Parts: sequence; structure tokens; C-alpha cells
Amino acid sequence: MSMHRKWLVASLWLALGTSAMAADFGTSPPPSSKFDVSPLQGDQTYTGFIVTYRNGSSERGNAAAAVQNVGVAAGRAKLGSGAAAFARGLNMHYGRKLATGADLVRSDRALSSAEASALIQQIAADPAVEFVEPEYLLKKVDGIKPAGAATFTVPNDQYYASYQWDYLAATGANFLDNTLNANVANWGGANIQQAWSLADGTGIVIASLDTGVTSHPDLNLSLANAGYDFISTASVSGRSTNGRVAGGWDTGDWVTAGQCGAGQPAEDSSWHGTHVFGTAGGEYTNNSTGMVGTAFGAQVLPVRVLGHCGGSNADIADAITWASGGSVSGVPANAHPAQVISMSLGGSGKCTSSSVLGQAITGAIGRGATVVVAAGNSNANASNYSPASCAGAVTVAATGITSARAYYSNYGSLVAIAAPGGGVYKNDASTGTQVTTGFIWSTINAGTTTPTTATYGGMAGTSQATPHVAGVVALMQSYRLALGKSLLTPAQVTSLLKSSATSPHVKPSGSKTIGAGIVNAYAAVQAAGTQP
Repeated sequence: MSMHRKWLVASLWLALGTSAMAADFGTSPPPSSKFDVSPLQGDQTYTGFIVTYRNGSSERGNAAAAVQNVGVAAGRAKLGSGAAAFARGLNMHYGRKLATGADLVRSDRALSSAEASALIQQIAADPAVEFVEPEYLLKKVDGIKPAGAATFTVPNDQYYASYQWDYLAATGANFLDNTLNANVANWGGANIQQAWSLADGTGIVIASLDTGVTSHPDLNLSLANAGYDFISTASVSGRSTNGRVAGGWDTGDWVTAGQCGAGQPAEDSSWHGTHVFGTAGGEYTNNSTGMVGTAFGAQVLPVRVLGHCGGSNADIADAITWASGGSVSGVPANAHPAQVISMSLGGSGKCTSSSVLGQAITGAIGRGATVVVAAGNSNANASNYSPASCAGAVTVAATGITSARAYYSNYGSLVAIAAPGGGVYKNDASTGTQVTTGFIWSTINAGTTTPTTATYGGMAGTSQATPHVAGVVALMQSYRLALGKSLLTPAQVTSLLKSSATSPHVKPSGSKTIGAGIVNAYAAVQAAGTQP
């Protein structure tokens, strides 16, 4: 998607003959540690550039100087400057200061991936620059939906027993498959039901960074208005003007054909955030309605970061900071800092410690929040995706009811653990007959664009695996509180999740590893209680 909305803040026109134009940083390329072009895609265009200036540099606190330096770099990249910039529409504007301390600078003219790469490297050549990267869109790790009827409209508690295999223990016990009308061996469950004998999530806040949440009678929406919509561009938020607003509500993320790029089809609103919200812990339990959530006693704080065509890495980085209790300019303080952050989203590109997502996650971990992220649905190594490859994050792969790695799930050494994400086809195959029970079922909405009827639906993906693990972390921390113990550090949480995991009954093949195994909620909560 072309990201070329105008940011009319501290705009600066460059004139020929300025002293800055004479800056010469040599002909040697800057070291690769100073920039990242891995997120750039050939079929996309770019207008946002995130520049982190070194502490002590004049540009660090001077918006005009930051914009001027980027304009000079555009000249060195032969993208036009001064009068040429006017002729070619390359007008640089200051966007805003990010919570990480980086500056977002925008160009009115959309740049191709090749042009963006050249500009980024020229910006990085400035000795005052510590790191530079493009602003780009991350997307929900799309949940695969069942063919045909994807929802049912008159739910009750009985659907828990009929559909939520993922909450049972991985014992191989029979589970009725509603599509095949036959029993299947459940080796893929996360043993959540048994964990409820120890904890339910009370006292813990899970921040769900996604499309937001819709009104639903089976969801605890006590923090919905306390959440925030961090989408800053009108074309992505769907609002009439740029800017962020209070409340974590999902107003829809539908797109028309070609809106997100040439050849991209039209899509209805996904209500993705409502689905993962319910799985993490938002669904009420024992209320004679619908289904249940993993940490049903926890409070889920919805933070909207994904809209039409996705969400900006700059916006998502600010949202991570805010959700964990950090300060973000122009946004009121979060009155409910999260102990767990759940992100079922991602995009191409490696996450470095200097990138805004890497810095934001490191900051959140430092404030005590465990950050749980989806590995991705590309059947590829998670090391090439972000935030899946961010240091310190708990990266989650997806498995099906047989315990096999789901055919779509990313894998590799950066994956910490797996969780039920849905197998889609019979026996978790990569093709064949879709089986309704193989999906992950949760709350959803029936509206094609704007929200209408609250209902329930099945999806499959690492998006669905991620909130299972986020909910288990909430159970672990809740048990600590119940025992009068201090909360675990994110590093301790990760270690216990791994050491208590269940080895898959169906072993991963070759290098396509899925971490320590399938999350075992009961064992993890038990381990949390005994951790000194």
C-alpha cells in the first residue's frame, strides 16, 4: 500500500545553496548496522522514514534540522532537492517524535522500494544518525476461516465442550469432530481447563494490540473505553482526519479491490481483534453463554493498531510503549498498564535491536510486560519476519489437534513455543477436507464492513495460537498474586513456558522447529507458583 498521506507539521522546503547541501560523508556505504531495508517490498511504495539521531546530536531535539538532513540525503540519493524537489514533488515534512525517541519524517511523493532503499542508506551515512528504517505496514496474521458457514448464532455453554478442543489436555483422548462425525485423538490441546483449578487470570491486564474489539455480550469489555486507537493516518483508521482517538473499538477494516496495492482483492472486515480478544481471556465463563477465554478472570485492554490495509510500524511501536505503561507524546497515560502484551500481527523484515519495534519491545520488557507475538503464517523461517524476530519476544508457532505443526505456521530457532492455532484440514494436512472442529473458535461479528450482530466463528493461524499463550502467561502471573508472591520477570516467564511445554506427539520435520513444544497451561502455572 502506498503510504503517502500529508503530515503538515513543521514542514521544511530545502533551498539550493544551503551549507547543509555541501555535506559530504564520503563514498563508502554506511555500515549495515545503521539501517534496515529488509521490510521494503517491490510492489509497495513508501513515504515515511524513521530516523533515530544520536544522543547529543543537534538533530535529536530539532525537528527542522532532522527534516533538513533527510532532504539533503534525498539530494545525495539523486531523488531531487531544492528546486528539483519542488519539480518532482519531493517535499519533506516532519511527522512526529516517536516514544522511542526516533523522528518520523515524511515525503509527499511516494518512493519505490529502490528509491526508498537509496534514501535510507544516504540518511544512514550522516554521522549524526544512529539508525534509520522505513515506515511500513504490518498486518494481522490473517486467520483462515472455514469454508461455508463460519459462524453460528445461538450459542450456549455447550459449545465449549463441542468446539474448544484447544483447552483440553494433550492426552490423545477422543474428541468428537463435528464435520466428520467421528472421534479424533486430541494430542494438540494446551491443558488450559486443568490450569483453572489454580488460577483464572484475576489481577492481570492483557493488552491486545490488534484491530480493536466490537461490542459482544460474552466479552468482558470493562477496559474497552480505556483502550486507545493508535492509528494516526485517516486512510488506515477510516476516520475523516488524521490523528489518534480514545477507546479500543474496532470500526471495521474492510478494503476495496486495489486499495492495498495493485491486484489485491476486496475484503470484508475481519473482526480479528474480537476473535483474539476472546481467546486471550475476554470471554466470560460459566455464564450459560457461548464459549470461554483462556484467562477469563483477567482484564483485556484493546489497543487498535490495525485498520484498512494494516498498521504502521511507527504506530505499533508507540502502542507497545503505551500499553506497557510508557509515555507517548499526545496520548494520555495508560491507567491500566499491561503485564502481558499480545500481538497477532506481523510483516516481512528482520527486527533489529535498533528498530522502533525492537526498541519498543525492549522497553516494554523493561517495564515488566511479557510480549507475546505471532510467528507468522507464511510457512517460512520466522527470522525474516517482524515482530516475530524481535529479541525478548515470546514468538508463537501454531499446531493443530494432532499436535503437528500447522502447514501455514512459520518456524525456526527464534520460535519459543507453539500453541493450538488450528489445523484446517483433516488430520492437520495441508490440503483436503476442511474440518470445522479443527479451527479455533471464539467471539466475532457478523458485519461485512461495520459491526452488526455479535456471534461466534472459527479461524486458524498463528494469530489464534498467540492469545492462548498470552492467556497462559496471565494465568501464571495471577497464580503468583494469589500466593502473595511477586510477579515473574518476562525472562522467567519465557523460561518456565519452555521448560513446562509438552513435546508434540507429531514431531516437527527437519529444521522446521516450533520451539520447546506445545504450551501446557497447567504445568506452566504450577511452575510459576514454585518459582522462588
